[in-house]
Amino acid sequence: MDWDKLRIFHAVADAGSLTHAGDTLHLSQSAVSRQIRALEDSLGTTLFHRHARGLILTEQGELLFEATSSMARKLDSASARIRDSEENVFGELKVTTTVGFGTLWLAPRLVKLYEKFPDLRIDLMLKERVLDLPMREADVAIRMKEPSQSDLIRRRLLNIRMRLYASPDYLAHRGTPETLADLTKHRLICQKPDQPQVAAGARLVQELMAQNVGSTLTVNNYFGVLQAVLANLGIGVLPDYLTADNPELVRVLPDTESGEVPVFLAYPEELRQTRRVAVFRDFVLEEIQAYRRAQTEAGLL
Repeated sequence: MDWDKLRIFHAVADAGSLTHAGDTLHLSQSAVSRQIRALEDSLGTTLFHRHARGLILTEQGELLFEATSSMARKLDSASARIRDSEENVFGELKVTTTVGFGTLWLAPRLVKLYEKFPDLRIDLMLKERVLDLPMREADVAIRMKEPSQSDLIRRRLLNIRMRLYASPDYLAHRGTPETLADLTKHRLICQKPDQPQVAAGARLVQELMAQNVGSTLTVNNYFGVLQAVLANLGIGVLPDYLTADNPELVRVLPDTESGEVPVFLAYPEELRQTRRVAVFRDFVLEEIQAYRRAQTEAGLL
């Protein structure tokens, strides 16, 4: 098959429109249409259903688009490996992690990575939804559970737990609870159990809510919970990795915590040799080691 025709087919299938594909390829609509017809003639099949709102792939077209998508991913990976070098790391790196870990732990540390590699462009995608790494929705993921795909390289970074924290000013004003029953006199700040979050955290919140808490403030991410705790609004359910950067937090009811949650770093096998992935992986591992040392010195591990 003609590589140029396949490139044009992939652009049309991706855009769903001859006009939009032509704009991307800097070709006229008629030129794109001729190339698609020629490809269909050479294959002896129809690749698109035409209708007023655009183009829809036929079953045969979907098979070909799957193949060209795989080719495009491999070409992108090869291009990145060719461009990268030991001395110069540049280009885009798509990183995904949860809102809490991304805003509260990862983002504040990225300044160190940019100091070493100022030409790196990181696209940090903070989502509770797990993005598909083999389909290259992201290049690297940091997730609160082990990835299930078999064609990923994974590295366990650390284990975390959800615990109860409050500010010194709040406890000085409202008192420190000694038992779970004392929560009836306090405001609990947390995510709702039915909101996207790690299962261990949701179970802990359910247990706490069953204590007939006097007042609650629910926020849909840990960043919001932390800000409310620092504003002296109540006792918050927060991941324990926050204590490294927020030493003023006071742990409340130390016998109350979630089950252990593993944190994994993962990326596709095909990106193993990509320099951008390697420097990000090494950076995260170095920061995790520094975090563990600080926790150990503080007697928190």
